[in-house]
Amino acid sequence: MHILEQTSLIDCTVEELFNFHLDTNNIKLITPKHTKVELLNYEDKTYEGKLVKLKTTRAFIPIYWIVKIDKLQYPNLLVDVALKSPFAYWEHSHIFTQKGTKCELKDVIKFELPFGIFGKILAPLVKKDIKNMFEYRHFQTKKYFAEK
Repeated sequence: MHILEQTSLIDCTVEELFNFHLDTNNIKLITPKHTKVELLNYEDKTYEGKLVKLKTTRAFIPIYWIVKIDKLQYPNLLVDVALKSPFAYWEHSHIFTQKGTKCELKDVIKFELPFGIFGKILAPLVKKDIKNMFEYRHFQTKKYFAEK
């Protein structure tokens, strides 16, 4: 199992940041430009057990995801688990903690790659790509709240 973490302080309240992440439309705002994200099912409300269907396209290659909201503890924790994805296992925890006048956003990503030994060979490249993506997401989230 591979585990990656990304932590940032955002200039907002824990409730504002949690609500930002509850709105699945915001995934488009924080996704790197080289990846196109389409929500294939949209509901205004996010709740435990909700299934989110996504299509990501990168280098003209579409990848379909089905993600289940596994845990939702307002306003501190949101955990999604991929039921269908390019990974053998994917769990993403969003942890929100008020730190004075700022909110700490901590993303913890746990994943396993498919394809046995081939997946192990690709793991360093995939880890770097995921790390870059979450650095970008945190940068864009900070930017969103700074401009608000």
